[in-house]
Amino acid sequence: MLESKQILLASHGTPGGRAAERMAFSLCRAGSTLTHLIVVPDFWKGMQGDDWLNNASTRDIFANYVETQLEREVRKHIRRMMREAAKRKIRYRFEVVIGKPAECLVARAKKGRFDLIVLGSKRSKGKTGFRSHMLDEKLFRSLRAPIMIVPNRHG
Repeated sequence: MLESKQILLASHGTPGGRAAERMAFSLCRAGSTLTHLIVVPDFWKGMQGDDWLNNASTRDIFANYVETQLEREVRKHIRRMMREAAKRKIRYRFEVVIGKPAECLVARAKKGRFDLIVLGSKRSKGKTGFRSHMLDEKLFRSLRAPIMIVPNRHG
């Protein structure tokens, strides 16, 4: 099977992202480096509940709650990935950014030399949750390393 020394993985814990994580780990050998990019989509920045919260104080409390929840989820995700990388003797690096997923991936890929970029596939129609539209021709033309899109067998 293909093994790579430098892999860039873009995932954020969704079922498709987890499929990509499993594949990325399977492609690494001891001593490889897995660079994990976690993009928090920038639409969360404006999440204030304006449609149902009626004063500034309550909106601020809600915004803080959303940020705290996102931070907890990201930290939990990173801890899980760190444990798995340590078990496999893989160097694990992570970067958490806020922005547009495709733009953030292209920017991060330009900052390093990678043998492979691993991504999860789109979320299936009918499945709940954020459905990213970043896997398009523009993204593929912008990346200079081989790209592996891992299908999610569970939707």
